[in-house]
Amino acid sequence: MTFPRFNIEQSDSEFYTSQSGVALVGLAVNRFTSLNARVAKAAPCKGIATADVLRCYLGLLCQGKSDFEAIRPFFEDDEFFAAALGVNKVPSPETLRQRMDAVAEATMRIVDFCTVEFLKKAKAEFSTLETGHMPLDLDVFTQDNSNTKKEGASWTYRKFHGFAPIAAWLGLEGWCLEIEHRPGSQHAQEGFVPFLLRAIHKSRQLTEAPLLVRLDSAHDAIATLVALKEEKVDFIVKWNPRGTDVPARASEVFAHGKMIKQDKTGRIAIMTETVERAFKDEDDKYQTLKVRRVLRATERYFEKDGTPLLVPDIEIEGWWTSLSSAKDKVIELYKGHALCEQYHSELKSDMDLERLPSGKFATNTLVMHCAGLAYNILRAVGQVGLMTGKQRRRAKQRRRLKTVIQDLVYFAGRFICHAHALTLRFSRHAHDQYDAFSRTYRRFAYG
Repeated sequence: MTFPRFNIEQSDSEFYTSQSGVALVGLAVNRFTSLNARVAKAAPCKGIATADVLRCYLGLLCQGKSDFEAIRPFFEDDEFFAAALGVNKVPSPETLRQRMDAVAEATMRIVDFCTVEFLKKAKAEFSTLETGHMPLDLDVFTQDNSNTKKEGASWTYRKFHGFAPIAAWLGLEGWCLEIEHRPGSQHAQEGFVPFLLRAIHKSRQLTEAPLLVRLDSAHDAIATLVALKEEKVDFIVKWNPRGTDVPARASEVFAHGKMIKQDKTGRIAIMTETVERAFKDEDDKYQTLKVRRVLRATERYFEKDGTPLLVPDIEIEGWWTSLSSAKDKVIELYKGHALCEQYHSELKSDMDLERLPSGKFATNTLVMHCAGLAYNILRAVGQVGLMTGKQRRRAKQRRRLKTVIQDLVYFAGRFICHAHALTLRFSRHAHDQYDAFSRTYRRFAYG
């Protein structure tokens, strides 16, 4: 049996790129943010403009690359990459690292501002819950940076050395409002209230729908509940049963609550109560706050594998809430908070941000702010290009960032520069990808 043999050739003039989607990234940054103008004023530098450095790094992040060395292929042959991002010159890996170290403090808040500015100007779609509320989820996640000496890397609650940043996500699509980079040992509640207030303020710039703030038990603190009450937003905060006599409280729930399951495997009951919690106001005077709490008690007689238990396993859970909805509805609404784990996973795995590229804390803070902006750009590209017809019905609210990167960012094409015009030409067989790419480009360029 004979096999065909190909002639292997290299063109002397034609230019091909396997990252055509960088053109979408450049268009999104340059048309929907004021990054270039703001950075030029805040961090003027000789040589390559600081804004060009940041735009090039955003181009890397949107390809799922975070390491500074990943810029080298584009530095050595920057024809398409530079044109797509609208930069005059692509920096070398050394220049990229040194410049980001130098301008981190001056530019991190600008990039953070541009993260929300992009959502405004790009007219991002925000989907609400069935109650009409706009979900605002805030949660801490960890980044494993073991066996490194990076500034701020310390022992996390996940029992490894790394970082523990906190992020705010808006809408069912999971748009990123802000990411605050933190040392691994910092408690979730430390500095949380200012972050919460910033997230609420940014949310109100983007939507008029009533907010529903959802938080896990790490933020079960009176300061959090008081801030939520003062901001007049609805909330569901997981109760932390620290110091609680679990069997006694569970017996109370079973005695006075509503039984929702009872069979030979166990029983589950839920109830609601109003609790008064004391706190000190700004004048150092004691005040009380009345908050509704939904409780759920579970008693199990068997292990998951069916092994009978000698002593029943008793568990109690609770949720502080401002909603007047039914008890089971409050619990159901809180379940959506678990989607934060998917957002964190996409950020860390799809964008290669588990191990941060710099040894300096300030530079890694800038990297995380850039990641928030790049995340929203990729999410917007996926919403416009890959969420039509059958795709929308299958994916519901969003497409995973990995899918966006594979289908649209890594879309191969021929780059043509002729008669002062730039053209991207694609294969005649790529009908679906071409339709998605051209639809997104038109939306970003003219929409």
